Amino acid sequence: MTKLAKREEQIMQVFWDLQKAFIKEIIPHLPEPKPHYNSVATMVKILEDKGFLGHDSVGNVFQYYPLIQREDYQQHAMKDIVSQYFDNSYPRMLAFFAKQQNLSEADLKEIINMIKTKKQ
Repeated sequence: MTKLAKREEQIMQVFWDLQKAFIKEIIPHLPEPKPHYNSVATMVKILEDKGFLGHDSVGNVFQYYPLIQREDYQQHAMKDIVSQYFDNSYPRMLAFFAKQQNLSEADLKEIINMIKTKKQ
C-alpha cells in the first residue's frame, strides 16, 4: 500500500465518511481552499489507479467508493510513522506523545485501559 499525499488523503477521508459519492459531492467536504473540479477528478483517477477507489457507472458519470478501509490505511500509516521516527518502538512513540502533548495521568490510564480492552 502506498502512502497518500496530503490532498489525496483528504479526498479519501471524505470517501470514507460518505462511502459512495460523485466528484461534485465531495468537493464541499474538502478544506479550504477548495480545489477545482478538474483537479479533484484528476486526484480521484490517481486514487483509483493506486487501488484506493473503485467506481460504478451511473448514466454517463462515475460514482466512486473506497476499496481500502480507513482502518487498514491507518494501520499502514502508523506502522510507517513508528518505523521512520521511533525505530519500530511503540513505547518510544507513546512516550514521545505523552511528553509532547502533556498527557495527564488520567489520559495515560485511559490509554492503558483501551489497550487492555483490545487485548481481551
